[in-house]
Amino acid sequence: QVQLVESGGGLVQPGGSLRLSCAASGFTLDDYAIGWFRQAPGKEREGVSYISSSARTTYYADSVKGRFTISRDNAKTTVYLQMHSLNPDDTALYYCATSRGSTWLTWRSPAVYDRWGQGTQVTVPT
Repeated sequence: QVQLVESGGGLVQPGGSLRLSCAASGFTLDDYAIGWFRQAPGKEREGVSYISSSARTTYYADSVKGRFTISRDNAKTTVYLQMHSLNPDDTALYYCATSRGSTWLTWRSPAVYDRWGQGTQVTVPT
């Protein structure tokens, strides 16, 4: 079965850290750029970070810059999102998605992604 599976979410205290994983099943991630998105209740889906297929290009939302790091291990067909200094505003369902490539202007748009995982919940209490 071809799918993306996110993992690593959970409940973490403010200031804590989590590492999310995005694993591919039934296909390899080598040829795909990956985006991480999040969606909080009542809010639109928000682009968090992006990594190109070669890992040479990464983008971050201003709200997470300096706190989150995206990386990939193509040998393991996995993309990671390391999150530090988490705060309640980071509470959301986090998704990863595949793209054939994007630019600084378009990476935040869900429309450029064609396959999505089911999401993993991150909760940072107030």
